[in-house]
Amino acid sequence: MNHEFDTLGTEWIDNLPPLREVIESHSLWADKKLGQNFILDANITDKIVSSAGDLKGLTVFEIGPGPGGLTRSLLKSEAEKIIAIEFDSRAVEALKDLEDKAQGRLKVIQGDALELDLISLAPDTKRAVIANLPYNIATPLLVSWLKKIYEKEPSFEKMALMFQKEVAERIVSVSGQKSYGRLSVLSQWLCKCSISFDLPPSVFLPPPKVTSSVVTFYPRPREDHAPQFADVEKVTQAGFGQRRKMIRKSLKDYCNSFSICAIEDTNRAENLEIKDFLCIAKNS
Repeated sequence: MNHEFDTLGTEWIDNLPPLREVIESHSLWADKKLGQNFILDANITDKIVSSAGDLKGLTVFEIGPGPGGLTRSLLKSEAEKIIAIEFDSRAVEALKDLEDKAQGRLKVIQGDALELDLISLAPDTKRAVIANLPYNIATPLLVSWLKKIYEKEPSFEKMALMFQKEVAERIVSVSGQKSYGRLSVLSQWLCKCSISFDLPPSVFLPPPKVTSSVVTFYPRPREDHAPQFADVEKVTQAGFGQRRKMIRKSLKDYCNSFSICAIEDTNRAENLEIKDFLCIAKNS
């Protein structure tokens, strides 16, 4: 355990004001336009942190901390540092006291996570992302981080991310399943992915209309001679954009690669394996 963490301890976290009090004092009521749904139960935020395993020595990014429930749980872990990215100025103000009390282990940055390069914010350290993602930007955020995993090694040691359950199921689906699609291919090509647990709407404030799931991601070793990320994106977008059509139609621009990849053109995108998409992208 690092010296700073050992000296500071975590007892002070238990003496912080209740999150509901933080929300009220800063008028931090969840904004639907920002995709905000807060988790106030420390047992649940502790469970999210635990799903990521050992955080010792890591700089952990949190996206959309809101009043700081998950942030508090991250501070109780052995993470070296937590960098919280928050778009909402109300939440940034609400987190100032927590940032001060954390004595350097927490840095709150006001900004748009879609526009920030997390790796450049912590260039000389091992990194992880643990977040209850705003649902309205969860998918584009994931794709942007998968691209970073493709481009740079090492990028992130691990990620534990909250999604709507429907999105989580798409991430882990395999060929032949109804929810198998572009997100399945991109995620599983670059990471080992699994759903850790589900959370009912009742644990959020306000309760969303859907069940949520925490998904863990562990980047795979970089492959030699891998196709370009942009090419895999294009192939999967074309194939799943017309998923009920045979690939002779949906992927007609890539038909020259079918024989090279030993793929029958009567297949549909949902029946292709991840390796098939990679082969098509590489030989297009």
